[in-house]
Amino acid sequence: MSQDHRSRALCLLGATGSIGVSTLSVAAHLGIPVFAVSAHSKVDLLATQARACGAKVAVICDPARYDELKRALAGSGIRAAAGPAALEEIAAAPEVGAVMTAIVGAAGLPATLAAVRAGKRLCIANKEPLVMAGDLIMAEAKASGAAILPVDSEHSAIFQCLENHGADEVRELVLTASGGPFRTVADLSQVTREQALKHPTWTMGPKITIDSATLMNKSLEVIEARWLFGIEPERIRVIIHPQSVVHSMVSYRDGSVMAQLGLPDMRVPIQYALTWPRHEGGEVGIPDFAKLVALTFEEPDTARFPSLTMAYHAARVGGLAPAVMNAANEMAVAAFLAGRSRFIDIFRTVEDALSRTPALRSPSLSDIIAADADVRARLAN
Repeated sequence: MSQDHRSRALCLLGATGSIGVSTLSVAAHLGIPVFAVSAHSKVDLLATQARACGAKVAVICDPARYDELKRALAGSGIRAAAGPAALEEIAAAPEVGAVMTAIVGAAGLPATLAAVRAGKRLCIANKEPLVMAGDLIMAEAKASGAAILPVDSEHSAIFQCLENHGADEVRELVLTASGGPFRTVADLSQVTREQALKHPTWTMGPKITIDSATLMNKSLEVIEARWLFGIEPERIRVIIHPQSVVHSMVSYRDGSVMAQLGLPDMRVPIQYALTWPRHEGGEVGIPDFAKLVALTFEEPDTARFPSLTMAYHAARVGGLAPAVMNAANEMAVAAFLAGRSRFIDIFRTVEDALSRTPALRSPSLSDIIAADADVRARLAN
C-alpha cells in the first residue's frame, strides 16, 4: 500500500480514541476507504464514525454491548460484531490492506498478531504488543511478509531517518521526550490527577498522558524500538526535548546525525504509515523556524522518574519482564486515575512487579498472556 493506498481498505482498531479520530481524518483527506472500525465501549461514537466513513463492519470489544451497537447501526447496512474474535477477524479480512492498531494496553495483542500473520501492512500506534511480545511479532512478520510501520512520532522519526541504512551503520538511536508536565517539579508526592492529565505539548488519551508524565511512555518506547529496529538497548538513548519539534534522531558511526522535525501533530506519522514510502500532501503544515526561539535538550532525571531505569532492565533481561512491566503499569495508572493511589505509587508498583518476575528466556505467547493475567489479578486485589 504505497502509491495504491487508495485501492485497499483500512481496518481501524481503536477508532474512538485520539489516534483513531486523527486516522479517520487522514483517511478522509487521502481518500482511503475504511472497511472496519472498532471501539472498546463507546457505542454511539463508534456508530457515528462508522456511518460517516462508510465502514462495512463495526466491532465493539465488550460483547455485552453488541445489541446496543446493532440498534445504533440499524438501517445503515453496516454489520455489527463484538468481542476479541471479531477484532481478529476484521484485522485479517481479505478486503483490508492496512491495519491501524490504536487499542490502548495489552488488549490489542491478539488482533495485532492476526494482522501480521495475514501479511497486512500493520500501522502500529499502540506500544504494548511489541513491548509484550516483540520477538514473536517480528518473527511472524518475517514469515508472512507483513510490513510493520510505526506510528508513534518518535519511532516514525527513527524509521524515516533509517531508511536505506542498516543497523550496522548506527551508533545510537536517540528518542526525544517532552519531559511531561513535571519536568521541573521536584516533589512528585503531591501530584494530582488533574495536573498529570495536562500535557504541555501533546493531546492524547488519559492513559498515555499519564505514561508521559511518569516517562513510562518513553520507557515502553525504548523496548519497542529494540524490536522495530533490531538495535540492542545499550544503543538506544533518551533525551528530553521540551519543544517536541525534533521527534527523534539517529546517530551514525561516521559522526552524522539525522533528525526528523515537525509540528507535534499525530496526523503526520499516521499519514506516513499509510502512504509509505511516499510523503504526500497532508493536512498539517511545518514549523515556522524563524519563530522558534530555541530547541533545547537535557538528560532525563532517572532519580525522580525511575521508569527508564526499569525499562532498560526489562529490555536487557527480556523474557517475561517487559510484559510484567507493562501490565503492572497499566494497573497502576488505572488505580491513580481512579483516585485509589498516588502518582509516585505507579513507580513503586511497577518496580515491585518486576522484582517478582520469574525467569523464562523464550516465553511462548501463552506464557506471556498468563504472566500478564497474573499481574493484573494480583494488583486488582
